[in-house]
Amino acid sequence: MERWQNRVAVVTGASSGIGSAIAKDLVLAGMTVVGLARRVDRVKELQKELPAEKRGKLFALYCDVGNESSVNEAFDWIIQKLGAIDVLVNNAGTLQSGYLVDMNPSVMQQVLQTNIMGIVLCTQRAVRSMRERKFDGHVVLINSILGHKTMTATEGVAPDVNVYPPSKHAVTALAEGYRQEFFGLGTRIKITSVSPGVVDTEILPDSIREAIKDRMLHSEDIAQGVLYAIATPPHVQVHELIIKPLGETM
Repeated sequence: MERWQNRVAVVTGASSGIGSAIAKDLVLAGMTVVGLARRVDRVKELQKELPAEKRGKLFALYCDVGNESSVNEAFDWIIQKLGAIDVLVNNAGTLQSGYLVDMNPSVMQQVLQTNIMGIVLCTQRAVRSMRERKFDGHVVLINSILGHKTMTATEGVAPDVNVYPPSKHAVTALAEGYRQEFFGLGTRIKITSVSPGVVDTEILPDSIREAIKDRMLHSEDIAQGVLYAIATPPHVQVHELIIKPLGETM
């Protein structure tokens, strides 16, 4: 992580779970981190968990990634106060339980707006900063195993994750789209998709938690995967990193 010392990383959805773990580990690894979240108070609480000499390296900032004006306001602040964005971790995402056949369409639309357009909006601003400086930055997309497959029904039990798998399949396609664009535009910006299996976080539906029981990853496991991808030498790009708990059958 030597090349990233005191560089600026932005982590979306930093108020809990995977995002919180990534933000904390990046600070401990020597980066200046902006934790974007709607629940800013939780990011501020995370600051208190850091060693005293590191607390000033984590900034808590409000951002609704699905709202373009909110994204622009947050990234304008980052550029004005910190000067640049060197690493972006697109972690913010949402999952709402329900069935495709009868769920409120407006709720599903919000899932798609957050999980897909949130990445697009934040990545546009981060990559603009990288390209303006001709800086070889890194964009990480926190994907899902459900970005590569869908859930299977059992007799009498239907999957209740609705548009979440389609939204994560879109993230898989976005990762490849960015990879091709970054190369075609003559940059050396890296893109990595990290696809966890079941992780013990707030977003996990009770139906999956009950089925999986103790076969779950921890947020810190995913954070370590992100640090591995970021820490690779300039000539190495981790395209896709799938992390699953031992014994997971999905």
